[in-house]
Amino acid sequence: MHVGAARNGALAARVCEAALSWGNESLVISPAAADLDIDAFAVDLGLGPLVVTAQVRKSKTECCMVYNIYSLRTPPELLRSISGGQFFSAADTDLDGRVEIWTDDAASVEGFENLRLNDLDFPPLLVLRFVRGRLLDVSSEFRPAFDQKIAEVRAKVDSQALANFKSSDGRLKPAADLTADRMLRLRNVKIKILEIVWSYLYSGREKEAWHTLAEMWPAADLDRIRAAIANAHAHGIRSQVDGVSTAVSPGHDRRAKIYDETTTISATPGVTPKDVKLKPEIIPPRAMLMERPPPVTAAEAELAQTESLLKLVIDSAGKVRSVEQMNGSQTVDEGLMRSTANWKFVPAFSAGQPVASQIFLGVSLRR
Repeated sequence: MHVGAARNGALAARVCEAALSWGNESLVISPAAADLDIDAFAVDLGLGPLVVTAQVRKSKTECCMVYNIYSLRTPPELLRSISGGQFFSAADTDLDGRVEIWTDDAASVEGFENLRLNDLDFPPLLVLRFVRGRLLDVSSEFRPAFDQKIAEVRAKVDSQALANFKSSDGRLKPAADLTADRMLRLRNVKIKILEIVWSYLYSGREKEAWHTLAEMWPAADLDRIRAAIANAHAHGIRSQVDGVSTAVSPGHDRRAKIYDETTTISATPGVTPKDVKLKPEIIPPRAMLMERPPPVTAAEAELAQTESLLKLVIDSAGKVRSVEQMNGSQTVDEGLMRSTANWKFVPAFSAGQPVASQIFLGVSLRR
């Protein structure tokens, strides 16, 4: 895989290009993108062959990405495209050996009720998974993530602001007695109500979604807004899936094996035969993207220059599931620890299949 600037003759163009190469052949999978990110490489998404995934925004004017999934067979083949999210991230969320694709339904709510995406705290969240080649919406299996969003938003809505909105027309049409400041406050409440309702609806709790809407929305406008929400939901990413899981947190108590690369396999003198060559249990993961925010203070800069020994659990999609600094009494580098949430690896392999692993990794700004 090669990702870089596209070429215009001998010069680099201000667009991104990605290509897969094998032997003497290559396939350009994105010739001219404004934004391009390789999300996962050599991962089992449940489509049969191992895959590489690229999220692509063709132009800066587009709100959202297209998630292209290519097989790593020879020659590579485009297996599936999913569009409409501001981001896509594959992860073995529960370390149970199944990889989900986390995204949002940004395209379906862009312009909804004359709201822009940057007006929202967050667009509706979605969780997808391939099961026997079929793309399923499995958001209902991850309700705690939605409940956290709901709790955060509810905490920001006070009773008086809610009462003021319920006495409005819901549409918030301009009126002579509606000042700019009052309009802004009503609009903020409206956004938060929509975010709460979306979170219930997208996590498979339609009854709770409509009950919450009836409690918080102006009664005269209830039928209109409910129909508008349902229509946007049906015509967003949900229209691209092959089915919907109605299960609630199934299998979250099961765990796949996490291969431990923090121990070294070595021969025992006098016991291990000389002609036996020990093989490591796994092929260790390889870093694809490791970034950290630049230090702000002199103390942070000094800390960042020292080497931090990290113990990472990396899932079968190459994402960091947990991190622990192992330097004993050394001050914890908080900026480094937070940045690991966005690191990406080619996952570890065992018997030709991607697996979760635990590794030690020494890092500093010097390397």
